[in-house]
Amino acid sequence: MRFAFTKFTVILTVLNILPMTSNLTADEIAGTDKITLGAGCFWCTEAVLERVEGVKSAVSGYMGGHVENPTYRQVVTGETGHAEVAQIHFDPKVISLKEVLDIFWLMHDPTTLNRQGADVGTQYRSAIYYHSNEQKKVAEKSIAKLTESGKFADPIVTEVTQASTFYTAEDYHQEYYELNKNAGYCRFVIHPKLKKLGFED
Repeated sequence: MRFAFTKFTVILTVLNILPMTSNLTADEIAGTDKITLGAGCFWCTEAVLERVEGVKSAVSGYMGGHVENPTYRQVVTGETGHAEVAQIHFDPKVISLKEVLDIFWLMHDPTTLNRQGADVGTQYRSAIYYHSNEQKKVAEKSIAKLTESGKFADPIVTEVTQASTFYTAEDYHQEYYELNKNAGYCRFVIHPKLKKLGFED
């Protein structure tokens, strides 16, 4: 029997923890590129991407909706239109956007519409929010190459959309895995994913 362990079963465990945000200073941002990615639960997305060499920061948040300053409680209803995302800054001298996207495809299933595992809803959609026309071209080329490879039997449903306003998620969502490694969702969902990708023993 498969155990469907969702974020909702553990959300109460994140109250009253000290935040560890990944915000960069202006000097640290200089020389980096920015991309915003949706790959299901942003706890997972952040945990994976912040372990990638060349990624300077990964911040959980919301993008792609029609409500200003959305809260988590609003987003999880699916009615604001937002996706859970991680906005990352990366050093293009260390890792290219193409290489970031190569990891993006490995960390989630881009063929399941509005769903990743037991997390279901439009807020969990697969999405690439580009910040320049060049990034759009790289994303579209990456999808075309992945489709041609035949790795997935089903069509890729990842949306490629121009980045809109990024709303940083509440403090208790930031560095969630690092602060809650013994929580059920972390042990049963995030840790196995990190292990599969070679980021955890």
